[in-house]
Amino acid sequence: MEPTTRTLGSTGIAVEAVSLGGEGILRTHGRERAAVAMIHEALRAGVRYCDTAPAYDESQEYYGAAFRSMDGARNRVFLASKTHERRKIPALSLLEGSLRALGTDHVDLWQMHDLRTHADLEAIFAPNGAIEAAEHAKKAGKIRFVGLTGHQDPAILIAAMERYDFDSVLLPINAADPARLPFLTTVIPLARKKGMGVVGMKVMAAGRLPGEGAATAEECIRYAMGYADTLIIGCSSPAEVQDNLRIGRTAVPMTNEEQRALESRLRANAARYAYFKG
Repeated sequence: MEPTTRTLGSTGIAVEAVSLGGEGILRTHGRERAAVAMIHEALRAGVRYCDTAPAYDESQEYYGAAFRSMDGARNRVFLASKTHERRKIPALSLLEGSLRALGTDHVDLWQMHDLRTHADLEAIFAPNGAIEAAEHAKKAGKIRFVGLTGHQDPAILIAAMERYDFDSVLLPINAADPARLPFLTTVIPLARKKGMGVVGMKVMAAGRLPGEGAATAEECIRYAMGYADTLIIGCSSPAEVQDNLRIGRTAVPMTNEEQRALESRLRANAARYAYFKG
């Protein structure tokens, strides 16, 4: 039986509840053999969406090695990368580097990476800013969709979304969110209104939630499933890939009551599990 899919906003792209993040073992140096083995496991298991970024150490190179060593692998996935450069020419140069590392002629989603401040916004939207780079790359066929990412301040993402028709937003989704600077009740409603894809990150707070016994991996995924089209989760082994995909394919999103109960359980230590906020 085929896994249940959702649509990534108005892109028309079919995604599963759980996708492969670009961190975990992929955000390392000198671990190609183990990283490629993990990517291969995800590809064999049918992962549809793969995330990476130039800022994630050798993550892009690992994906490139995995794609080259498995026939047809690149064409079976929706590949998302990012630019942390805020100006047009450096951003386009970074994109060319991404394409070389990944061994592909295009990425499906190119995202303005880790927007934190109003200065970031002014830079990307200025003449010869990164938004112009995205428009140029799209016309050249080197990217298909344009997204944005951020985890420090929801107001920055909202301001960006009000200025440009992004195709997707990548934002943190875990049960510590409501305690301070919430993304779930601010950014996501606007994204849905605009028909944007919603991609969740920090689902397990970099492993802290299950690692410290605060919530199981299944609870983390079930909580976040109710908010996002897909969740990118960094993994350290093929077994973690299989476990997360199994949860995404068999579990159901939490009810409202279950979500509120988990939030209440984490509230006292919310700052620890939302450590990434400004």
